[in-house]
Amino acid sequence: MRQLYFLVPGTGGKFACGGLWAELKTLHLAQQICSAEVVTYRQRENTTLFLDDVLQQKNLENIIFVISWGFDVGKLATRLKPYHVIYHAHSSGYPFNLPPGIPIITVSRNTMGYWGQRSPNSLIYYLPNQISDQFQNLNLERDIDLLVQVRKSSEYLLQELIPALRQQCHVCVVDSYVADLDKLFNRAKVYLYDSAEYWAQQGVSEGFGLQPMEAMACGCQVFSSVNGGLSDYLDPGFNCHKIAGYSLEYDMQRILKLIKTATPINLSEQFFSEYRTANIIQRLTVILQEANEFFDHKQNHSSNIPSLTKMRVKTLQLQRIWSKLKQKYFR
Repeated sequence: MRQLYFLVPGTGGKFACGGLWAELKTLHLAQQICSAEVVTYRQRENTTLFLDDVLQQKNLENIIFVISWGFDVGKLATRLKPYHVIYHAHSSGYPFNLPPGIPIITVSRNTMGYWGQRSPNSLIYYLPNQISDQFQNLNLERDIDLLVQVRKSSEYLLQELIPALRQQCHVCVVDSYVADLDKLFNRAKVYLYDSAEYWAQQGVSEGFGLQPMEAMACGCQVFSSVNGGLSDYLDPGFNCHKIAGYSLEYDMQRILKLIKTATPINLSEQFFSEYRTANIIQRLTVILQEANEFFDHKQNHSSNIPSLTKMRVKTLQLQRIWSKLKQKYFR
């Protein structure tokens, strides 16, 4: 297999976020299959390769560049046009298109559907984000009634729902990075997550939404929005509850009722197996094998399937209208 270079703007500092950690997790999983390294392209770092230097090397036909940082993907795809490139798609909605020569690996079926419509001539694969094995129900005493993280939370959640609930139960609000989040999930009865407002402001989608799944794996009951990638696995009424449901009073009624029962959610490990390490490595192996075969083919063949451009869509629509008119008036 060709060597993989995972491109990120930097590996820490101002670039630290869930998307970066997810990408580095994927890198570590890929290293169990083939040679793979991190390459930064904005921030020079002593311990990593830098893209400007890498592009000075020879024999780059044996390299696959993996791009993922949504706001930079358009520019990177143009810059790396002569080389083999894979787009690892987390969120959807960024204002760029990709040529069919760039395979797309999506972290959710929601994102896969987006790219299936937007880029129908590209190879597209599904590779969910990994849920680490430490996220398990440890059957600890749950001394926290409600757990919520400030980041991505809506104004409604932070300014209305949480203040109202504080008067009736023990609420833990986390506003910084937590290294042992699995322990916190194991102490909480209910986890609240409401990211629809945050992503609407960003103009892109919730790529995966790992925290509600991690909470569920730890036995925590979840009230969540179901936007974007969350819709892949959240099923209100069956494995979670929809937050911001009609009114503040109705949210409080449902949440307080669940706290009083204090019954941890008990989903089978089979539910989480799709997102555990073994399955992801198995899927990634197949995807990388196919990607390598595709790049072998691409070296000697050009794309010849018409692209679904705006102009082509308009042309097809006019053809359809003309066909109906002919059937109606010129039979």
